[in-house]
Amino acid sequence: MRGLRPGLRAPRLLRLSFPPQPPRPPGRRLCLGPPGTMDELLRRAVPPTPAYELREKTPAPAEAQCTDFVSFYGGLAGPAQRAELLGRLAQGFGVDHGQVAEQSAGVLQLHQQPREVAVLLQAEDRLRYALVPRYRGLFHHISKLDGGVRFLVQLRADLLEAQALKLVEGPHVRVRPHPGRPDPGIPREMNGVLKSMLSEWFSSGFLNLERVTWHSPCEVLQKISECEAVHPVKNWMDMKRRVGPYRRCYFFSHCSTPAEPLVVLHVALTSDISSNIQGIVKECPPSETEESSSIAAAIFYSISLAQQGLQGVELGTFLIKRVVKELQKEFPHLGVFSSLSPIPGFTKWLLGLLSTQGKEHGRNELFTDSECREITEVTGGPVHESLKGFLSSGEWVKSEKLVQALQVPLMRLCAWYLYGEKHRGYALNPVANFHLQNGAVMWRINWMADSSLKGLTSSCGLMVNYRYYLEQTGPNSITYLGSKNIKASEQVLSLVAQFQKNSKL
Repeated sequence: MRGLRPGLRAPRLLRLSFPPQPPRPPGRRLCLGPPGTMDELLRRAVPPTPAYELREKTPAPAEAQCTDFVSFYGGLAGPAQRAELLGRLAQGFGVDHGQVAEQSAGVLQLHQQPREVAVLLQAEDRLRYALVPRYRGLFHHISKLDGGVRFLVQLRADLLEAQALKLVEGPHVRVRPHPGRPDPGIPREMNGVLKSMLSEWFSSGFLNLERVTWHSPCEVLQKISECEAVHPVKNWMDMKRRVGPYRRCYFFSHCSTPAEPLVVLHVALTSDISSNIQGIVKECPPSETEESSSIAAAIFYSISLAQQGLQGVELGTFLIKRVVKELQKEFPHLGVFSSLSPIPGFTKWLLGLLSTQGKEHGRNELFTDSECREITEVTGGPVHESLKGFLSSGEWVKSEKLVQALQVPLMRLCAWYLYGEKHRGYALNPVANFHLQNGAVMWRINWMADSSLKGLTSSCGLMVNYRYYLEQTGPNSITYLGSKNIKASEQVLSLVAQFQKNSKL
């Protein structure tokens, strides 16, 4: 099961007659115009920050001003123009740093002198008020428009897209200047502000859990197939299997976007913990009628975020918890819950090590001497260079001897990548970090678990089970988040010990 990210499309499914939903609210298709036009629009749309004493008494701006901003934004031609508008909004209507400095000095002075608690608390509240960027008021009022929350989700998606396209870059995250126009800045602050607002609006209490079946509306099935990011849906028969017997598909929707999937979870109901994804997504179920007695485990094999603008908003964790409760209602005897997750980034990490050591002739810290001899006999070339080519293309699985030679070293290297490679003390792999934060145990690494080209090129065909022991998820999550300790099974720890014995990384 993969970490949360926007879904990939399945082109062969796109044959329905209903029109696709527009990616953002429609607006007049217009040119960006001179900078003054944009600045004038923002001056009208962004409400002024009232004095602290009047913060709850100032009337909201006219709805038409917010509507004008939404319409203008919807009419911009592409990512560069949207990034420039957001840059001007962030630069000209952000935090008043002079006010922040003044209020900060006042708080420090009160801390240094004996004062009544009420006076200090009011000074701190004034400082908090000064730290709110002015454009947040615009976002707040847009959220009250019909379709306003949906618009803000897309607006944040545009911010993230601008970063991905390197329209925003550098330590201060500045927009690459449009020819002949100033270079406005997009602070990271704006992304954080939007994420915070969306996290409040999309908290678990406002989310609706919906199950998808073959009898669900075609529009819903289409959207589910399009957002599947882990194991792309190939055709309608493939989709029918994934919502049929011994399978479950759930998604969260929100009152602002009814019947619109926000995050989607696919579950396989099996007799034991699955170690191979092809058995789930390709093979037909044992029968068309489910037998509860044969169901002993629930396998979360795919979770995909359908809305790019909700990245970082805690949806996947809530969805897994809600689905577990739903499954326990349907199958009271069900007690085994696990993921079958890909390991994105493993191949890239391994290729980086092979490149580094290949440049330093004679250096080998990945394989034992006997493994090197065996791999060389099969490939007929230097270990590091030959493996780089084979692993990049996935061609190595065509050689039974090479598959056999690589099993032991790749298993222990993968265990170290998942368990030992860290980012700020937490698991480097995003999928591992997601499940470990949820309190799961790194339970089993599976050899040749995904023989698809995507599985081979991204994670050398390996997959991992993160097992959810329901009574332990709370303590495990606290331990991981607090002490950064990873809870792992004997199999994983044994492979890590083998790596530490045979490698010097």
